[in-house]
Order: sequence, then C-alpha cells, then structure tokens
Amino acid sequence: MDTKTWRGVLRVSIVCLILTGCQAIDPWQDRSTRRVEVIEAGEDAKDAERKEPEPEAAPRPSEQQRAKRQVAFPEEEYAALEKSGNASIAGRISLNTASGVKYGADTTISVAPVTTYSAEAAEMALAGKAVEPADPRAQAYTHRTRTDSRGYFELNGLPAGDFYVSGSIQPSPGARPRIIINQVSVGHGQTVRVDLTR
Repeated sequence: MDTKTWRGVLRVSIVCLILTGCQAIDPWQDRSTRRVEVIEAGEDAKDAERKEPEPEAAPRPSEQQRAKRQVAFPEEEYAALEKSGNASIAGRISLNTASGVKYGADTTISVAPVTTYSAEAAEMALAGKAVEPADPRAQAYTHRTRTDSRGYFELNGLPAGDFYVSGSIQPSPGARPRIIINQVSVGHGQTVRVDLTR
C-alpha cells in the first residue's frame, strides 16, 4: 500500500474510531480470563517504516492509572442490539516484526459491536491512555474465540451489524502485546473475511 493510500485509510479509521468507538481485549490480563476493554492507537506510516527494537514489557496499568469513564453505559442503545444471529466473521491475525511475520497462535479474538459508549474508550486509547474496564453489560454483546496454531479464527452466530474485531500478539518474549483491530460490517447470513495485520 503506498503512503497516500495508507494515510487515507488511517484518516478514515481514526474518524470512525472517534465517532463510533470500539472495544478490544486487555493485553495485560491473563489469557484464561481476557475481557474486552479498549484499543490502542494505530501506527502512522512513519512508525510502520521505522525498524526499532520492540519495546520492553510494560507493567499492567493499576486501577489508579486507568482513566475514569465519563460516558454512562447507554442501556437503550445496547437493548436495541441483537446478541446472536446467523452471520460469521473469519480471518487470520498476524504482526509484522523486524524478524518477520508472527502469527497469533492460541490468541483470543474479540468481536464487539460499534457503539457510542465505546467512543470514549477509543478516544482515550488514541491518546495513549488506559481506560477503566467496560461495564459488564457491554460484555454480554461481545463474542470471543481463540485462534488455531497458525493464527486463523472463525466466529459464528453473530448478529448483523458493525463490529470491531480485535486481538493481540506479543512480538517477542517479555514485550508488551500489540493490539490489532479492524472495523467490519456483516449482514444477515453473511461471512466476512478479516485480515488482522499490523
């Protein structure tokens, strides 16, 4: 993808994130009990071209270090959403590292609906802030699966709608996990392929 196209995609993605928000997995939480929280800002073209060593592992933010949510959980908006359906999302998660492509083996993939509630979390994430955990009622609308040994995943039984598909990959032992997220739309009975790559 050339620089002009990349910048256009990045601008559209940032506007969508700010206007609609998102939820993703917490990269610091133990694998066995991951939950959907926030995303981190994507890299711009210059960051993607830079060949720096991976950052050292960052400690999980304490509750005191997490930004407090100012937006209340929108019960009516979530009540209007369906929790299940006949749509599917399938794909593969991978991370481009200095040593080559790393595929997310046995990684949790989360699919969360695009809502106004999650817009606040997206804005904070784009600003590099960790946000306090999402309301448990939002979790009831989040679907999860795990990837196979080659990073492939498939989620069935989804309702039609707009979703954030997210996962994380640890680039090297001890390094902070890198969150990867895409926004997708899926219709009734449709299967959408997603390439989660960063």
